[in-house]
Amino acid sequence: MNRLAITLSLAAAFAAGCSVTHLLRPAIAAENITAQVIHTGELEGDKLGMPSGTGMRSKLFVAADGMTISIQDGNVGKHMHPNTNEIQYILDGTGTIWLGDKEVRVKPGDLVVIPKGTAHGGTKPDGRTLKAIAIKTPPQAPDDTKMLN
Repeated sequence: MNRLAITLSLAAAFAAGCSVTHLLRPAIAAENITAQVIHTGELEGDKLGMPSGTGMRSKLFVAADGMTISIQDGNVGKHMHPNTNEIQYILDGTGTIWLGDKEVRVKPGDLVVIPKGTAHGGTKPDGRTLKAIAIKTPPQAPDDTKMLN
């Protein structure tokens, strides 16, 4: 009888742990991953959504368990994400961005790796704004942006 009670208790504890883990991860409205080709060169202006207060446009293309992929175009102030890693692949534009404690030059084809908690942004483009693919993992929660001076 004790074996049955112990087995049922362990099974219930495991199920509860799995449920809590699922509920505590960053929320995404729905998993959105489909086979597709995204013609990034055709994504300009309103095709990337309405500009934010800083002029940044961003459109989410993939939201899956553990990550999101979007296209971003525009300038953004220096900030950090305490809980989200970000990888940016520069598609268009050249200029300077903050990465950690220094300014770095970026150009099309560059891959920028931004660990969570790392200052970045403060974009200073040379002409055209920077357009990049942004991969965030885990998915960025709405309150996971801290603006910096």
